[in-house]
Amino acid sequence: MTPKNTLTAVIAAALAATTGFAALPAVAHQHGHHAKAAPNIVQTAMSTGVHNTLVAAVKAAGLVETLSGPGPFTVFAPTDTAFAKLPEGTVATLVKPENKGTLTGILTYHAVAGKVTSADLVKLINQHGGEATIETLAGGELTARLSGDKIVITDEKGRATAVTQADVVTSNGVVHVTDGVFLPA
Repeated sequence: MTPKNTLTAVIAAALAATTGFAALPAVAHQHGHHAKAAPNIVQTAMSTGVHNTLVAAVKAAGLVETLSGPGPFTVFAPTDTAFAKLPEGTVATLVKPENKGTLTGILTYHAVAGKVTSADLVKLINQHGGEATIETLAGGELTARLSGDKIVITDEKGRATAVTQADVVTSNGVVHVTDGVFLPA
């Protein structure tokens, strides 16, 4: 392994150990074998053990195929704990078939077209005087700011949510884990 590949593998292992995300293949070992492709956004979320509610919601909204597609997408992925902070019964109500449109709107409010890394977000925040507006796939807006060294995303209802783990790279984009659920206006 080259020094760069070794560093990449160490960083991937450290991320896996500290975030609950399954280790993604960080290095393609070229020994005549085909490298296993990195999992897509949905496969990554399914592997974490802390995104079960998100995965269930994505399935109920019929977004598995879209979020497994080529993208690239950037997804702000609330943990199960984040969903548990919503008023009791909210998730159970949203995953009912008759609420599919509302659920789809909320989930696509957590997704952005393209691959937007934390470095990209920090650069945008700095270029725009301390906050950057991000347009979501739902057509709504999120506002990104820095709070110390953390990226904080504010939804249209004024709820601030921290990015607790940034830059989980997938085959079709990037995932940023959040400690809250965004709600469109």
